[in-house]
Amino acid sequence: MQTPQTPIHSGFTDASTASDVLSGIDLSGKTAIVTGGYSGIGVETTRALRAAGARVIVPARDLDKARRTLAGIDAQIRPMDLADPASIDAFADGFLATNEPLHILIDSAGVMACPLSRDARGYEMQFATNHLGHFQLVARLWPALRQANGARVVSVSSRGHRFAAVDFDDPQFDLRDYDPWVAYGQSKTANVLFAVGLDARGRAHGIRAFAVHPGAIVTDLARHMSPDVLRSMGAIDADGQPVTDLTKGFKNVAQGASTSVWAATSPQLEGMGGVYCEDNDISPLLTPSAIPAEGLSHERGVLPWAIDRDASDRLWVLSESLTGVTFP
Repeated sequence: MQTPQTPIHSGFTDASTASDVLSGIDLSGKTAIVTGGYSGIGVETTRALRAAGARVIVPARDLDKARRTLAGIDAQIRPMDLADPASIDAFADGFLATNEPLHILIDSAGVMACPLSRDARGYEMQFATNHLGHFQLVARLWPALRQANGARVVSVSSRGHRFAAVDFDDPQFDLRDYDPWVAYGQSKTANVLFAVGLDARGRAHGIRAFAVHPGAIVTDLARHMSPDVLRSMGAIDADGQPVTDLTKGFKNVAQGASTSVWAATSPQLEGMGGVYCEDNDISPLLTPSAIPAEGLSHERGVLPWAIDRDASDRLWVLSESLTGVTFP
């Protein structure tokens, strides 16, 4: 399988922070939108981009929470719910009405391992929020991305893509038993496949796309996991505080935000796209046999099913059908 998944040895590491990768980069005059920019690593992503000079817009389902968590960060907050198509359209229409270019779009919002729930269309919530909502958002913002004459779209995926490929016969768990981790894995694989497909369609218009694994960071994203489970994973200590242990993949929020920011801004990635990144570098291709039966490996890498071009095209067709949105 030919793949562009070749590390470039960026000089940054898993310990690098968002501020580290932005050192010397001036984003003055650039506009960035960060979904999930008011929670978890999204807050640090917003802060770092703003500190580098970018104008940052944060779509928020919970406006009060966004105002609290972004207090002291000069970001613009606008209402939007990724599980509500009308809300996505309204947000995009508002931005397009300004006739401004969009230079950076980081799709960081998401849900993880939640109990079975569905949006108003009947779509499984993790697939609907993590993938379909972002698919629609990018499609609706396409004119502004093209106008930038050099835009980047970053899909925040996860090493959790190793839990499952996309089940094209039953993506909504209508026929099979629901497993929250399989559903999460499917949605994270979809994030990577979307970046592959988006980059193939956008590069002629100066739009490059990347998918990233931020690392394991204990934030509100883990709200559906019990403290006992998190302790058994080594993710929190006896007092319930998040653990930072890079040997086990556990990062703090500044480190967790770094790969998204690096993919969105680094000059090292000029002329590249459609790749999965982690620890501030392009990840190698990983063979399924490298994943131990008892759980996730800490070895870096992306599984072939997440970067397969045929699967990407198939997901694209499915996503257009499910959302009713096509790219212009």
